[in-house]
Amino acid sequence: MANGGNNNGRNSPHDKGAAKPNHANQPQRPVHEVRLGRVKAAIWLNTGQYRLRYTVKVSKVYKAEENGEEKWQSTDVFVADDLLLLAKVVDLAHTWIHEKGSAEEIPF
Repeated sequence: MANGGNNNGRNSPHDKGAAKPNHANQPQRPVHEVRLGRVKAAIWLNTGQYRLRYTVKVSKVYKAEENGEEKWQSTDVFVADDLLLLAKVVDLAHTWIHEKGSAEEIPF
């Protein structure tokens, strides 16, 4: 299921995954995340001179043993069994960006 429960993968500004103002001591966060199982797409908003541009980083989380402890790791490498889930996550990210872009046209 996408981040945010029953809202079809969309966040409101009050949701946990919403972007926050960038203060000097706070790390930047994606404006939205889509997650299905261990596969995630983080959507970032970049502002250019003439328009907004969304970029997407996809990753997969897994547990790996480190110094005798299991720790969560992240990778951008996917195996054949990940591909259908990856395609669904990327499709949901594309849908979110398309819906968001349609609502936030820049008048140029």
